[in-house]
Amino acid sequence: MFNRFFFLFACFVFGYAYTYAQNSYNFDFETLNATTGLPEGIHSNQQSEYLFSVDSLIRQHGKYSVSLEQIDQNAKFGAFSFSFEPRFSGKKLTLKGYIKTENVSDGFAGLWMRVDGNSGVLSFDNMHGQNLKGTNDWKEYTISIDFDEEEAKSVYVGALLVGKGKIWLDNFHLLMDEKDISLAPVSKKAQRKADLDTAFLRGSGVQMSELNKIQVDNLTNLGMLWGFLKYYHPAIGNGGFNWDAELFRILPKVLGASSKSAFSTVVENWVDSLGKPVTCDTCNKSLKADSSIQSTPDYGWIFQKNNLGKTLTAKLEDIKKNRHHGKGYYIDAVNGIGNPVFKNEKPYYNMSYPDAGYRLLSLFRYWNIIQYFFPDRYLIGEDWNLVLKEFIPKFIGAKDTAQYTLVCLELIARVHDTHANIWGRNDVLERIRGTYRAPVQAKMIENKLVITGYYIDTLGIKDQIKIGDVITKINGEDIARLIQENLYLTPASNYETQLRDLPAILLRTQTGQLPLEIDRDGKIFTIDMKTFPANRLDMRLDYDPNPTDSSYKIINSNIGYLFPGKYRNDQLDGIRKAFAGTKGMIIDMRCYPSEFMPFTFGSYIKSIPSPFVKFTSADLNMPGSFAFGDLLSNGEVNFNNYKAPIVIIVNATTLSQAEYTTMAFQSSPNVTVIGSMTAGADGNVSQISLPGGILTAISGLGVYYPDGTETQRKGVKIDMVMHPTIKGIKEGRDEFLEKAIEIINGNKTHSTN
Repeated sequence: MFNRFFFLFACFVFGYAYTYAQNSYNFDFETLNATTGLPEGIHSNQQSEYLFSVDSLIRQHGKYSVSLEQIDQNAKFGAFSFSFEPRFSGKKLTLKGYIKTENVSDGFAGLWMRVDGNSGVLSFDNMHGQNLKGTNDWKEYTISIDFDEEEAKSVYVGALLVGKGKIWLDNFHLLMDEKDISLAPVSKKAQRKADLDTAFLRGSGVQMSELNKIQVDNLTNLGMLWGFLKYYHPAIGNGGFNWDAELFRILPKVLGASSKSAFSTVVENWVDSLGKPVTCDTCNKSLKADSSIQSTPDYGWIFQKNNLGKTLTAKLEDIKKNRHHGKGYYIDAVNGIGNPVFKNEKPYYNMSYPDAGYRLLSLFRYWNIIQYFFPDRYLIGEDWNLVLKEFIPKFIGAKDTAQYTLVCLELIARVHDTHANIWGRNDVLERIRGTYRAPVQAKMIENKLVITGYYIDTLGIKDQIKIGDVITKINGEDIARLIQENLYLTPASNYETQLRDLPAILLRTQTGQLPLEIDRDGKIFTIDMKTFPANRLDMRLDYDPNPTDSSYKIINSNIGYLFPGKYRNDQLDGIRKAFAGTKGMIIDMRCYPSEFMPFTFGSYIKSIPSPFVKFTSADLNMPGSFAFGDLLSNGEVNFNNYKAPIVIIVNATTLSQAEYTTMAFQSSPNVTVIGSMTAGADGNVSQISLPGGILTAISGLGVYYPDGTETQRKGVKIDMVMHPTIKGIKEGRDEFLEKAIEIINGNKTHSTN
């Protein structure tokens, strides 16, 4: 349970944060927001499932307490939190708070606290071990976690209710090393100039509406120059400037520049104000060997002949030559892995609709992250420099929160990376797409939208619509037209994966009914499909179609079957025994592995080590440059390995770690891969925060087969390409599984070496 709720908290706090000055945490809940009526600075996952409210009658201290109450018996948990950037020093964080409970069952109540760093969660506790349940009067409870001053980026404190019942919370206190947090010494990190510059936290003050051609051209150059300086100028790399704030300071002057030469004068003065970099004798020496370089930087148009003034260009060349190199204030890399970490990128969560300056910041931030740190930028398929110019009017023209969210999604979709989307629970996007869902599974099969299953076990639904039915229209709109209209807002590495995601998007609505036109064996009719909130539907069936099954079993009496979505490494000995003497093994990789398998399970199916992958990663000594690392091998000398034929089944659900695991297993000569194109997004994920709480990510490493074949966009190598058929769906057959059995029974193996 700890791991499951830890994951839920990760999803909950990933999307929300509020930054407050030290000594202003409102931990007694006494300061209420005039608009919401809730305590200032607090966030809850308040939905229809759990009610979060202020109570002025039942309280332990002061005028108010807060309460959480389950009002939907199917709900899993309710929680609230305060979150802030730590600006203090110390070793041990302690949260004390009073809790009163009423009929808590099927779970527990507790305080919770978490510290995040650039590489992820550093420490966490949620009182699970204290097992607080039942009915209890006010009592103070305590949790403590370690605090790493150098690594800590965000702190979250709050309370939760898992399961049924109601709880009240009051009078919280946060301590550092057993002293009130207000007495904690200020950390050295908080004394950097970039951290101390808080001039624009409430807005940029920049006004923009219709832009003329000169302004668009100048802003395009500014976006490219702003990103180059951000990652190359030593003063910025060392945290000497709040680079978001500096954008807002220069924008009015750039908007007022009536020509390219006037623009060059403005930005040259700006560059001069940053200071001249000192001579860097080690910059070029620190570069990786030429033989490992996969791609070199693209600086956009800033060094293009006759684009900027000669003296400005010379100064930029000097900055490039004497650049910041290595880890910096805005960029880092995960130790031992190498994917980028985008540090100190404020998400500005309190700006649900960022003003024009912040919307432009969102575009500049994202565009430059892709420009300098996306290892697969060369696979985007269009000139990324032109994309910046195209989107400047779009971001400025976004008239409200919905338009801003959609233009962010459109930009994210242009990088063609299945890891790149708007993640977390984005309430704006949820409302746009619709909070109600049809209770049926549907997939694009033979270019038609076909019913393949049900999310809810309701007889009325199954009488109304059948497996194998083809949906021809939704709300009177043809499916083909709806797909084309939504492709540009469906981020994915390839078309197959867009088609994987689109049915779930198209079958959402704002109401409790969704009109569908159905083709059943040539008979056309219309139904009003009842829809449900997502929490009422068993959506896990998309990734675990047989929830009660084990991770492995014997099928057809003599074939081993493995479902990595439930596999645990501690099951490997049992699998060895169960699969001993079987005619073959089927690994159903139409899922996301629940454990890391390439080396543990890989050693079981291989007799000797062999390489299966190589990576590219960003060279922080020359941002925009990417270099290959060494080949990575799996397997070990093991003559008791599994020697019978192995068939791996893949499709567009096979994503990231599933693709990586497939590559690792493919390096065994007795493995055949069948199925359809995979999601085409491998490599460790790097998160990106954009103004207004837009949370996205990219594949942070380039992933290649030993022969240099990319997996990004293409997916894994497939020996036998196949797709399901409508006929097979109607007959309840798994045609992929049938083909895998046929291959094993025919003993047709394929070597990928």
